[in-house]
Amino acid sequence: MPLAYWCVLVAALLPLFWAAYAKAGGTVDNHCPRELTGDLPLRHRRAYAAHYNAYENLPFFAAAVIVAVTQGAAISTVNALAVIYVLLRIVHGVLYVADRATARSVVYGLALFTNIAIFVLPALG
Repeated sequence: MPLAYWCVLVAALLPLFWAAYAKAGGTVDNHCPRELTGDLPLRHRRAYAAHYNAYENLPFFAAAVIVAVTQGAAISTVNALAVIYVLLRIVHGVLYVADRATARSVVYGLALFTNIAIFVLPALG
């Protein structure tokens, strides 16, 4: 199985890490977890935002990897770009929590560009 598929798994689990970090910041009623996030410290509210953003970006990444692998892109390139994407998404979350908005936006753009590169690899090969 290509390393890129394992990267999809890591990207799928990443939002859970940010949610766990957010919930560790205070009391969250698991019956209505989204209603009380406004009571969390700001850093932990940003972790919730990173959690949502990670989920929002997951479908495109998963689709891009599947398209690239099944349409004959060079697997070593797909693997390398998938690892870069996951690392950028981890950095994105860290910058989100640390309230580094400009750097976070730059990293988001780099991850998006990397994801687009994965998707178009078969057309370039």
